[in-house]
Parts: sequence; C-alpha cells; structure tokens
Amino acid sequence: MTVGVLRIELAILEAQSLKDKRRVLKSIKEKMINRFHVSAAEVDEQDIWQRAVLGVAFVANEGRFVQSCLDKIIDWVRMQRGVTLIDYEQHSC
Repeated sequence: MTVGVLRIELAILEAQSLKDKRRVLKSIKEKMINRFHVSAAEVDEQDIWQRAVLGVAFVANEGRFVQSCLDKIIDWVRMQRGVTLIDYEQHSC
C-alpha cells in the first residue's frame, strides 16, 4: 500500500470575501474528488480571502500509480479557472 499526499498552495485572485473563496474552493474540491477519487480539504490560510492551501490524500497498491495520479492532479489544478497554482509539495510512503 502506498499513500500519496499533496499540499497545494493556491491564489484566488477574484475572491473579494471569504464567501467568494469558499465558493471557488468548494467547486475545485468537489471536481477533484469526483475526478480522481481522492480526499481533499482546506488545511491552512482559512481566514485569508485570496489564498488557500489544500491537502490531498490518495491511496493505492503501487507507488508509480500514486505518483502518476498526484502529477495528474497538479496538471489539472493548473488548468482550473479562478485559481492560480503558487506552489505544491508531494510526498508518498
């Protein structure tokens, strides 16, 4: 069993309030969960309007498959409207 974890830092430049930020993040998280079958949650920067940090976890039998999925998630996040990828960290064990 291999567990993969992503920490994704995002800029949400269109957000003018926490409500705007939550709306954008909810959409991103729901799409990510449905598309990649991962767990995702906002894990930091909760009170900052235009910034967010998402934690993503994924479990599979093979390390290569986990790594491939995490790479696809990062590529997918880069293409999402309304957010800009600032930075990310990947870990697997």
